[in-house]
Amino acid sequence: MNWFHRASVFHPTGKAGTGSVAGWTENEELRGRVHVFRDRAEAGKSLARLLRDFHDSGALVLAIPSGGVPVAAAIAEELDLPLDVAIVSKVTPSWNTEVGYGAVAFDGTVRIDEGRSRSLEITGAERQEDVARAVHKVGRRAMLFRHGRPFPDLSKHTVILVDDGLASGLTMEVAVEVLRKRGAKTILVAVPTGHLHAVEKLAGIAEGVYCANVRGGPQFAVAEAYEHWSDVAEVEAAEILSKTQALVPAKQRRKIA
Repeated sequence: MNWFHRASVFHPTGKAGTGSVAGWTENEELRGRVHVFRDRAEAGKSLARLLRDFHDSGALVLAIPSGGVPVAAAIAEELDLPLDVAIVSKVTPSWNTEVGYGAVAFDGTVRIDEGRSRSLEITGAERQEDVARAVHKVGRRAMLFRHGRPFPDLSKHTVILVDDGLASGLTMEVAVEVLRKRGAKTILVAVPTGHLHAVEKLAGIAEGVYCANVRGGPQFAVAEAYEHWSDVAEVEAAEILSKTQALVPAKQRRKIA
């Protein structure tokens, strides 16, 4: 397997650069290809190989629900790391929930891509409705995934922030911003697939980006990296999260308490 390191990325051993140097790590053999993962679980295992230096390191894996949960669960299981969630949701028009023009985070942060909003011809009233719908979704997921549990102290951990892919990267950008506010000093973005522009953008704000399958071009869909793709239901994601958290060794649970 041919791992390609672009610039430098953070490693707990300090052997491959420092946390202050932006960069990304990819699998060069997967560059530009489609249908490279069977499903999200296999994609997570592929990412775990890129992240192997973090095995049992005390790093905290944070999944962005719902699609990021199966990917993150595989990483956490493979690397013996604790798993939790960082709830961020796209702001989408009512007529197409796959097209995002903003993001809402669990702390109330709202970010709108004004250029994207104009290109979609979103009116002021529509924006208010779309943001309100995203805020409600984030609140619902907070109850389902966190059950009132306090958020971990991020200042004590390297954070591995996981989703199932990067298209524009806006949702991930907002997630990184919010985790910074929460005290995270070292944030590593880990996604199975991503558009080159989004990977480059995230590499400028996170300490490292791990993306197994980097693709470019004017047309990009996260789903094209997978042989089997469907939306992950919230209940299914919550079950995966609960099951994986139950597998976390007692020593890891003490680390994130």
